[in-house]
Amino acid sequence: MVPRALPSRPRLRLPRGRAADAALAGAVLVLVAVGSLRSLIGEREESWEATALVWALLVAACAALYVCRRHPVPTAAFVLAATIAYYLVSAYDGPLMVAFVVALYTVAAAGRLRAAIVLAALGLLLTGTGTLLGNHDVNGVALFMMTGWLVGVVALGWVRDNRLALAREAEQRAASEERLRIARELHDVVGHHISLINVQSAAALRRLRKDPDGPRRAEEALGAVKDASREALRELRAILGVLRQADESAPTAPAAGLDRLGDLVAAARLTGLDVEVRADGEGRPLPAEVDLAAYRIVQESLTNVTRHAHASAVTVRTERGPRHITVEVTDNGRGPAPVGGGSGSGITGMRERARTLGGRLTAGPGPAGGFTVRATLPCPDTPEPSARPKGALPTP
Repeated sequence: MVPRALPSRPRLRLPRGRAADAALAGAVLVLVAVGSLRSLIGEREESWEATALVWALLVAACAALYVCRRHPVPTAAFVLAATIAYYLVSAYDGPLMVAFVVALYTVAAAGRLRAAIVLAALGLLLTGTGTLLGNHDVNGVALFMMTGWLVGVVALGWVRDNRLALAREAEQRAASEERLRIARELHDVVGHHISLINVQSAAALRRLRKDPDGPRRAEEALGAVKDASREALRELRAILGVLRQADESAPTAPAAGLDRLGDLVAAARLTGLDVEVRADGEGRPLPAEVDLAAYRIVQESLTNVTRHAHASAVTVRTERGPRHITVEVTDNGRGPAPVGGGSGSGITGMRERARTLGGRLTAGPGPAGGFTVRATLPCPDTPEPSARPKGALPTP
C-alpha cells in the first residue's frame, strides 16, 4: 500500500502594506485600552465627560498610527500632542506613551533622525516639566528610564534605516553589475558575428565586381554571412531569453566554450586569415565561467584582427596548467589599432572578464610585430562542470 502524502501546512504570512499598518494600530490600541480599563471600572476619580474625552484621545492617537509609515513626522507630532492632552486630562495614567514610542521609532526608521531627536527631546521636556509641577506618578528614576527608552528607540530606528539604505545600495550595485555583464555579452556575441558579416559582405561585393571567378567565391562568402547571422541570432536569443517573464520557457542552448573554438577558427578562415591553433597542456574540464571567458576572449581577439589588424595570419594558443589556463592570440598585422569601432570597449571588456575571475590580460605589440592578446585565468582545484542551470545567463 502506497502511503498517502501528508498535506502541506499553509505558511503563516505576515500582513504587508496597509494591512500591516492597520494591524500595528489595532495592536497598540488593544494594549493601551487594556491598560486603561480602570478608568471604566472601579471607583470614579474623574467625571464621565472627562473619561469620554480621554478615550477619544486614546483612540485618536492609536488610530493615527495607521498613516504613520506614510506621514511619519506629522503623525508622531499628533500622537505626542494627543498623549500630552491625555495625561493632562486623565486622572488615570494609562500606557498611551506606547503609541508615541511606536511613532517615534517609525520617524527614525524613515530616515528622519533630526525630527525623531526633536520629538523625543520635546516629550522628555514636557514630561520633566510635569514632574516638576507636582506629577507624583513620574519621579526622577522613571524620567531617567524614560530617557533611556526613547534614546534606544531612536537608535534602533536609525540602525534599521541604515540597514535598509545599505540593502538598497547593494541591490542597485548588483543591478548595475548585471547590466554591465549583459552589455559585455551582447558586445562579444553581436560584435563578433556582425564583424564577420560585414567583412564577408564586402568580400562578396568585391569578388562579384573584379574577380573572374567571382560568382562562386561570392556564393561562399554569402554562405559564411548566412552562417554568421544564424549563429548571432542563436546566441542573442540565448542571452535575451533570460529576460523573459518567469512563466515563459528559457533557452536550453549549450554554453559557449573552448570546445567550440573550431567554429571561431573556421569563421575567421573564411575572411581570408591563415589561422593556426595550438593547444598545450592537459585536457581537463574547465569551470563554466572560465571556459566561457576564454572563449569570449578568443572571439573578441579574432574580431579585432578581422576588423582592424590588416593581418594575413593569426595564431591561437591555449595552455592548460593544473591551476590556470592561458589563452594567447597573436597576429602579424600592423600593430595596435582602435578597438570596438573606436569605443575602446573590446580590450576593456576582455580585461574585465579576466579581472572578474581573478586573472589578468595584457594586450600590445608582439615581439616580432603584430599584436598579441594574452590572458591567464585561474581555475579552482575542483572544477565545476561546464554547464549552467536552465535559463541562467552566462557568467563573464
